Amino acid sequence: MASLKDIKKRIGSVKNTRQITRAMKMVAAAKLRRSQEAILSSRAYAYRIYSILVSLSKMPDISHPWLEKRVEKRIRVVVLAGDRGLCGSFNSSVFKEVNRFLSAKKEAGVEVVIDAVGKKAYDAYRRHPAFGAYHEGLLARATYSNTAKVADEILGHFASGEFDAIYLVYNEFKSAIQQTVTAERLIPVATEVPGPVAGILPIADEERFRKSLFEPSKQEVLNEIVPRHFKTQFFRAVLESVASEHGARMSAMENATKNASEMIDNLTLEYNKARQASITKELLEIVGGVEAMK
Repeated sequence: MASLKDIKKRIGSVKNTRQITRAMKMVAAAKLRRSQEAILSSRAYAYRIYSILVSLSKMPDISHPWLEKRVEKRIRVVVLAGDRGLCGSFNSSVFKEVNRFLSAKKEAGVEVVIDAVGKKAYDAYRRHPAFGAYHEGLLARATYSNTAKVADEILGHFASGEFDAIYLVYNEFKSAIQQTVTAERLIPVATEVPGPVAGILPIADEERFRKSLFEPSKQEVLNEIVPRHFKTQFFRAVLESVASEHGARMSAMENATKNASEMIDNLTLEYNKARQASITKELLEIVGGVEAMK
């Protein structure tokens, strides 16, 4: 059995750890609130611009090369992970999906180039033979202007014909305790909506949309909306990842705080038992000594 001094020292160490995890939970909760407001605001615009693009693409006599699906020979996948750890399975779940995605594309004979957003993604894939670029500091300064610069760079590679498709793998924010890993193709834009999607115009509104007058022309509007759609969806994905990271860290630190409290209770009980045993032993020694003196 450990000595009383060792148990007491361990209790103090766990208490310090609990204090740290509790503080990290509070910081993550504050950041999550701001990130959640940002993602909820951006989703409305992102869904609406996508609905307009889908409606425009269904009109006759207009087209855009970035809407036409190409035969995938070489693609780029942007991996969005966190800058730090201590957030449960947030990062590992993304890497698991990326590895599954890479295996599937490799079997199909598709060459893949990986871009990393977040230090953890960079650490995971910087030695990978398919590693392309690291977009450093994007999560810490997740503004539209910063993400648009990265999006323009990626779009440039696609427009030059270097890649046949651009994919994103990221954690989509559902709630503070739930994040869903998503592998999404952003370019070419998928205009066939498989089912009801939040923000997409219903059929009745689409019919009314087709009869609308456009100034400038429908084709000019489409040419403007397609790249804007990519930048908007990329910005939304970055915000989704940031909010998901804060939510995952808050949940992980809350669980760590609870575990630390339980460990402190168990160690305190062990300390009291050891102390009681020590006192009992001393009393028995005193009684034994007194009896021996009689």
